[in-house]
Amino acid sequence: MKSLVIHAAKDLRIEDHDVAPLKPGQVEVALAAGGICGSDLHYYQHGGFGTVRLKEPMILGHEVSGYITALADDVTGLSVGQLVAVSPSRPCHACRYCSEGRHNHCLNMRFYGSAMPFPHIQGAFRQILVADAAQCAPADGLTAGEAAMAEPLAVCLHAVNQAGNLMGKRVLVTGCGPIGLLTILAARRSGAAEIVATDLTDFTLRMAAENGADITINGRNTPEALAAYQAGKGTFDVLFECTGAAAALSGGIAALRPRGIIVQLGLGGDMTLPVQAITAKELELRGSFRFHTEFFTGVALMQKGLINVKPLITQTLPLDQAVAAFELAADRTQAMKAQIAFS
Repeated sequence: MKSLVIHAAKDLRIEDHDVAPLKPGQVEVALAAGGICGSDLHYYQHGGFGTVRLKEPMILGHEVSGYITALADDVTGLSVGQLVAVSPSRPCHACRYCSEGRHNHCLNMRFYGSAMPFPHIQGAFRQILVADAAQCAPADGLTAGEAAMAEPLAVCLHAVNQAGNLMGKRVLVTGCGPIGLLTILAARRSGAAEIVATDLTDFTLRMAAENGADITINGRNTPEALAAYQAGKGTFDVLFECTGAAAALSGGIAALRPRGIIVQLGLGGDMTLPVQAITAKELELRGSFRFHTEFFTGVALMQKGLINVKPLITQTLPLDQAVAAFELAADRTQAMKAQIAFS
């Protein structure tokens, strides 16, 4: 089978690998769709992000779906030919954080396509993936592309849960890439009364407006537009910071009202924080990292038509055009979520 392997920045290769044998509790999945995530782009463009660096070749990918082609004898509840979204979250279920129900903080997490540990955790961008049955969410009624969106949607559902009750709240989202847009969809589903979104390109902001943002602000063309929300100690109850950029965080904090909540999703490396403003306005800064049970919730929301991710899938390219797909995925003037078709 063919796999998509990153060796170093800008060194992405399609290689042949053996298919792992089925073990008890596992299923074999013929991959159908794989979404290119921001972390995949960081590996491709820079060889890593922050202190996380590639130290050996690694199969990329963690936003995937496919059709079951084989089941271990002890697997029930799934069937050959069934479309499934495959969660990349594989906690050990034995460490102290797993025992507390905080599986996203598992000490022995095996998250697909991660260079955080060494040896690296190999990813899911391979034509045939052998996965635990417990990772597979039946995706009947969805397209393969929609099912592959379950992972980034789960990230945003977890972030919205971190923010607490959003009913009637005014929300600011900084960054309108896939995570920003999915956060808008999730926040609206959770009862946010007003959502303002900021970014630096007209394309992403137009997508934000089409997917639930009430007001959009181009921080490059009209940076003064956010100033109106910063008057009187601020306006917004909740900030979802989806860029990992210090300037976006600082501007968002200035627009938060006292005792507002900051949920930091963007991972761009360490930032200098406006601690004086956080202290004086009694703000709460909450991190948001990955997800666990939200993966299956996200699939169910899509199946029920309560969250529509189809408009976010802007391009789908075949596996043999993977490099072109990665280049396209990085272009925020025309791509929101670029996916790779594996079959």
